[in-house]
Amino acid sequence: MPEAERKRMPEGVRRSGPANDFSGRTVLIVDDDPAQIRHVREGLAPHGYVFKEALDGTQALSAIRAGRPDLIVMDVEMPGLGGVEVCRIVKANAGEGGFGFIPVILMTARQAAGKVEGLELGADDYLVKPFDMLELGARVKSMLRLKALQDALLEKNRELEWANRELDRRRQELLALSRTDALTGLYNRRYFEERLSEEFMRSRRYRSPLSLVMLDIDHFKRINDTFGHPFGDEVLRAVAHTARATLREVDLLARYGGEEFIALLPEAAPQDALRACERVREAIERLELTWKSPDGMSQEVKLTASLGVATVPADDLPGTEALLRAADTSLYSAKGTGRNRVHQHAA
Repeated sequence: MPEAERKRMPEGVRRSGPANDFSGRTVLIVDDDPAQIRHVREGLAPHGYVFKEALDGTQALSAIRAGRPDLIVMDVEMPGLGGVEVCRIVKANAGEGGFGFIPVILMTARQAAGKVEGLELGADDYLVKPFDMLELGARVKSMLRLKALQDALLEKNRELEWANRELDRRRQELLALSRTDALTGLYNRRYFEERLSEEFMRSRRYRSPLSLVMLDIDHFKRINDTFGHPFGDEVLRAVAHTARATLREVDLLARYGGEEFIALLPEAAPQDALRACERVREAIERLELTWKSPDGMSQEVKLTASLGVATVPADDLPGTEALLRAADTSLYSAKGTGRNRVHQHAA
């Protein structure tokens, strides 16, 4: 066989070698007649197989559980559990959590008895005693080739499942990155605007309250200019963490740009939203950050924030743009009247 063609073959088949050498594969011989077991074993011995033996169906199942054979050569008629019953159990447990795929060759002394039943229950081949050893050898090799192909297919399926899981994990990671602000870990503006449209439509459909909050860190430019941009980044992260910890789990908080943050509060009526904003403002006011200079000196830095909030449904806020403008106008009213306060849009 050309090397290129051999490389295209499944790994399980390539391992068998160019001459389909299945030496070392395990064959379980099941027969209540020890002489018949010896006869089969001697006939197959030149191929280098590893043999296991069982004298009845119960022993066969114990041997299968102890170590999965690559092939079962089994008599049909035995005391207790017969070959057909064992075949049914093996094939019923062929999944990955059971025995896996194990080819079964059934042997019988009667020409037709049980043959159709055995094949219908999943026996992969059938031999009538007495049989020629060359024929047995060829059929065993054929079944082992089938086993190798099946195992290779199973391995490929596992690899494909793993690859699909990995692809889905990477996709989720990329999706999260596309929605997240790298500095604060909050959602970014683009994702917020997507959700704003969805939540606004839901609010309109069910006439349920939806509040939008805009938050701006007071004198942030002065903080940056005085203490440097790395400390400014620390301030942004601290405010983001504080606001996120103060708001409800269902509230959507995002970094809107620069030192501005924005939040959606579903099912929050005007008074509920006002109280939530006051909690956030107070929590930021309680923050204690320490700036350390290059020469080792430290200085406590206090923060405050101004917030503007607007709520729908409201007759003068027919869409998302109007809601954003109302919250933004309220924010600048808060800043214009002394900062460190909350201003609410009056419907």
